[in-house]
Amino acid sequence: MKKWEANIRKVTPYVPGEQPKRADVIKLNTNENPYPPSPKVAEALRQISAEPMRKYPDPEARQLVEAIAREEGVRQEQIFVGVGSDDVLAMIFLTFFNSEKPILFPDITYSFYDVWADMLRIPYEQQPLNDAFEIESRDYDKENGGVIFPNPNAPTGALLGLSAIEDILAHNQDVIVVVDEAYIDFGGTTCTGLLDSYENLIVVKTFSKSRSMAGMRIGYAIAGEELIRYLNDVKYSFNSYTMNQAAILLGTAAAEDRAYFEETRQKIIATREQAKKELKRLGFSFADSQANFLFVTHERVPAEELFTVLKEQGIYVRYFKKPRIDNYLRITIGTDEEMGQLYAFLRDYLKKR
Repeated sequence: MKKWEANIRKVTPYVPGEQPKRADVIKLNTNENPYPPSPKVAEALRQISAEPMRKYPDPEARQLVEAIAREEGVRQEQIFVGVGSDDVLAMIFLTFFNSEKPILFPDITYSFYDVWADMLRIPYEQQPLNDAFEIESRDYDKENGGVIFPNPNAPTGALLGLSAIEDILAHNQDVIVVVDEAYIDFGGTTCTGLLDSYENLIVVKTFSKSRSMAGMRIGYAIAGEELIRYLNDVKYSFNSYTMNQAAILLGTAAAEDRAYFEETRQKIIATREQAKKELKRLGFSFADSQANFLFVTHERVPAEELFTVLKEQGIYVRYFKKPRIDNYLRITIGTDEEMGQLYAFLRDYLKKR
């Protein structure tokens, strides 16, 4: 090893879902919304001028912050925005998880958490999900340096009720508790109603899923004003201009179209519930997902085999070769037509198999 290599910060990076280079595929592997963004986003895009692009964007992204605050029913001072929820979460790790005590998160969860912890040298302990792949709130009732978990969880889709979340908060009032609500719009109730009772709570959301804007990279946190100030202090010490001008304008347009958001959200929920019936008939079992995906295992055919043959067919789903979940597939909910093609192929393949 060269001497300078001893000073390199080495981590095992997060591996995102595959982005196929071909166009003729059914892409059900990265939990993207199968419907286009709001027509108001398309209209705003047509009206964007090149002239403002020569200037730095508003570092406070005030226009976007105001739109999100109106939508969430909170004060502008309670909103922090970033380049996707990954950026927001990374800032939270950097700002708040600085104790010598370990932070706590599930053993089967969003796989960026341990990457950030390793990169930032944050000690952590992973709490095992139960046999139904559910978070047990009592596992978080112990000394720690912070708590973070998605709700619904990923990749399992299991939802933790508000009473269980409040139990975790009640037992962890001396540390920051982060609830990552990337998928909350597809099932369950947001825990933002707990913000007034727990000053240590941070709720993180994204435009990538229910707002159909994964390509624009917009995420945000909702918390008390003091925590938002701390986040902004770190952000401005790191990169003052995280949100570009186009993201601010298009994100504002998306946030202001509640009717379209509700329409597409309900479509996905309806398709998900139908998918549960169809896949069960085909021999799959799964937790009762409240996200825009299902985490499934088949009664007799290995997940890795199904992943391979589906990919050969141009149907992309997600396979995690990890302990406890290496016989499961995560299937994003697509349009009814896309899901119909998935069922048809599986029906034919499983008959022959």
